[in-house]
Amino acid sequence: MIGRQIFALMLASVASSALAAEGDPAVGKVVFERTCANCHASVIGVNKVGPSLWNVVGRNPAAVPDFAYSEAMKANKEVWTPTALDGYLADPRGDVHGVKMFFKGLPNPSDRSNVIAYLATLK
Repeated sequence: MIGRQIFALMLASVASSALAAEGDPAVGKVVFERTCANCHASVIGVNKVGPSLWNVVGRNPAAVPDFAYSEAMKANKEVWTPTALDGYLADPRGDVHGVKMFFKGLPNPSDRSNVIAYLATLK
């Protein structure tokens, strides 16, 4: 059983890396600045209406200190892999019911892939 779980995690990691690798971080930065930067900072320690997205790829949800997360986000236990971010960015309120984020999402898969590639550079 544990072997299968490890194998599944390895496959998810490879798929997540492939998704981020498909995007263009330079284009993603432009999309981020146009659609995300009003509410989210890309630097460490700066929270706006939303939490800082510094080092978001691979971290646990609701992990930024001193940010008042919704109960729905606190209950979300899925690590922010590129795959998880893709689903969330497509429809935030549909993906995690009860979140505070009013953004309707990025419907274009290419925009999501590019933003995720950009977020992966924020380390």
